[in-house]
Amino acid sequence: MVHHKKIVDEVSGWLRVFDDGSVDRIWTGPPEVKFLSDPVPSHEDFVDGVAIRDVITDLKSGLRVRIYLPEIETLEDEQKLPILLHFHGGGFCISQADWYMYYHVYTRLAREAKVICVSVFLRRAPENRLPAACDDSFSALLWLKSLALGVGSHEPWLEAHADFSRVFLIGDSSGGNLVHNVAARAGEVDLSPVRLAGAIPIHPGFVRSTRSKSELEQPQTPFLTLDMLDKFLSLALPVGATKDHPITCPMGDGALPIAALNLPPILLCVAEMDLIKDTEMEYHEALKKANKDVELMINKGMIHSFYLNKIAVDMDPLTGDETGKLISGIADFVKRH
Repeated sequence: MVHHKKIVDEVSGWLRVFDDGSVDRIWTGPPEVKFLSDPVPSHEDFVDGVAIRDVITDLKSGLRVRIYLPEIETLEDEQKLPILLHFHGGGFCISQADWYMYYHVYTRLAREAKVICVSVFLRRAPENRLPAACDDSFSALLWLKSLALGVGSHEPWLEAHADFSRVFLIGDSSGGNLVHNVAARAGEVDLSPVRLAGAIPIHPGFVRSTRSKSELEQPQTPFLTLDMLDKFLSLALPVGATKDHPITCPMGDGALPIAALNLPPILLCVAEMDLIKDTEMEYHEALKKANKDVELMINKGMIHSFYLNKIAVDMDPLTGDETGKLISGIADFVKRH
């Protein structure tokens, strides 16, 4: 008898979970935006000033990263470059480090901020529920430490060009949650000779069990609806956990007090029209109250993850301008730290 798989859960356009536990992530929404989730092959020659390669960091687990190396043009540029360790978004359930939406932003960031981006291929839920993505993110940081110490595997690009004393964590949406989680964990261990110079959560997926005012009042967009938010987190959080879990609510009572954490300087990036702006601002207040070194950058009139949407960046002058401001704000933060 042929068993026809039944869909047991679905997140519009992005994800279907079947009764046999298998997951389909083929985009079924409007075809004109499909290219945003298409994988971009690596290329070790410089294209538009950036070369890319994928590296396995751990043979046992198969953990991989994608490295973006900007072209070193002049002798003055021969100085070592800071590292941005990037954690992709997608509600812990979708996205990959090689998707076009990240490629177009992180090649630009590598080029304009003169940094080496290292983007982690994270395990995804529901096959790998949290804290799997947190563990992968932290493992990538420990891999940088092993390279800096010269033990274990080799990575010639990083060994030749990276300044391991200036490592920054950066992540969008659920990747912003990973930035906080990894920064908090890093504060409890000796990473030397790696120094965590800063953390840059962009539109982090911080929420509570109760709806915030912005969740009820801000417009829902293809990049974030309340249904996506709820479904992704129900598939990603440990079974039985609520949104008040420390990974999704680091400013809540269930998490370690922020004052007790040893955190690097933080640049928190918020979009004015983001569905989850209010809880992101709660996180900002909690950091300030705990006397942490935090800067806030707000992109006016923008929605969640606006800069990942290449169509809007190219076609809408305001989105294009605000994306430019976001990139230069990140570049400036890196330069100062």
